[in-house]
Amino acid sequence: MTRSQPQTVGSEPIQAENAMAAAWADYLAAARQLDGVRRDAATAAGEQARTVQAAREELAAVRTGLASQEARLRELGVPQISLAPAPPELTEATRSMSGGPSAVLTALRDARRWTQGADDTLAARGLPRVAHWPPKARNLLVYGPLGLLVPLFLVVVHVFAGTNPVRVLALVVGLPAPAVAFGVGWLAVGRLFPAQLGHRVDRTPRFGALVCLIPAVMATTGIVLTMLAA
Repeated sequence: MTRSQPQTVGSEPIQAENAMAAAWADYLAAARQLDGVRRDAATAAGEQARTVQAAREELAAVRTGLASQEARLRELGVPQISLAPAPPELTEATRSMSGGPSAVLTALRDARRWTQGADDTLAARGLPRVAHWPPKARNLLVYGPLGLLVPLFLVVVHVFAGTNPVRVLALVVGLPAPAVAFGVGWLAVGRLFPAQLGHRVDRTPRFGALVCLIPAVMATTGIVLTMLAA
């Protein structure tokens, strides 16, 4: 009995040390877990802040687009009551944005795409299909007919004029006509195909100048050669 007591007493410090080591290990595990939770919370908060900032930017863009569209629709005679959202539309919009910042951002991006599509429709002014053509093909519909007016005029004068002085006078008068046709076409392109908000009209000036100039030069050269041969 007296020999077993020292072993019992000596084991108590070892058990206490093991208990402290286990407690310290538990503490380290809890600290690591807490640090992971803190990092996840910080990451989630950062993502949410970025989402909120992106949503604010989208909202500003949508508001700008809607204000511009409202002004243009009023100019076209659309009544104010038709420009306000109906109660079912407000309910649906509220429901779609009830999922937090991410849902709000998605809804605003969809709204921005819809406003851009509406801008395309309003910018076309009755020419929605032509407005989406490539700029050169679209503008050719304007520059082409204007560029043909001068050659047609010169050909008519050459055919029906009885004397060479009249033909020469027509050629002299027709010299600045391509520049006038180009100027009229330049203005007409801006009126028929206005640019969207924040963009410039692509009038393809070099292409338009060639379209207006080449037919006139060809017609003038042909008439001059005909007069010289006669």
